[in-house]
Amino acid sequence: MRPQLGENIGKAARAMLNFGLTELRLVAPRDGWPNPDAGPAASGADVVLAEAAVFDTLAEAVADCTHIYATTVRKRGVTKPVLTPEAAAKAVHATAGRSAYVFGPERSGLETDDVALAHSIVTVPINPEFGSLNLAQAVILLAYEWSKGVALASPPEVPLDPPADHAEFEQLIEHLNRDLDAAGYFFPPERTEATLRTIRTAITKTGWSYNDIRMMHGIITMLGRKPRTARDSDES
Repeated sequence: MRPQLGENIGKAARAMLNFGLTELRLVAPRDGWPNPDAGPAASGADVVLAEAAVFDTLAEAVADCTHIYATTVRKRGVTKPVLTPEAAAKAVHATAGRSAYVFGPERSGLETDDVALAHSIVTVPINPEFGSLNLAQAVILLAYEWSKGVALASPPEVPLDPPADHAEFEQLIEHLNRDLDAAGYFFPPERTEATLRTIRTAITKTGWSYNDIRMMHGIITMLGRKPRTARDSDES
């Protein structure tokens, strides 16, 4: 409703497309449409902007919708069911026909008459000491909750290497203990057994793979070597 800045329209379009929503309807945008500032802010959500429809009134914009959700932090004297974004999303998926989420202008939000046209109010549970959401933030919160009811692509899963055999852990522990002993780490001597037990416990619970353990062998070996100097390089 009456968006003021092209950048905010673009950011809202980006938020929509992130979660699979593509139908954007603009009611009386202040600077007209199309707006050259929307494209860069959309960061590639061009399909949403290209297909955006413009209307003079909210009634026209939602004429084909069976349920309308007004997003607002206040009821503004209008008695309507008040839902969280999660509850609203579940209702959208459970209701036949088209549904619309309505957002107000950046500075003031929805007017009383706008809210009166809606069937339900959606309010984001938010810190009462700081209840300021910008337009794109509000859009992405509702879009995310809506997306839980549809099949979106999941992030690619990278299979983890299987844990190394216990023998590999034993060899690493022996290597570490040998180098620590040579460095005088076990002091006082009467604490050696307890310290070794602590080291073993720490290493065996890591779940390291064979490659992880091989890397640790290399690290321990390098730490036990005398640092190379510029003179060593010249002599070699």
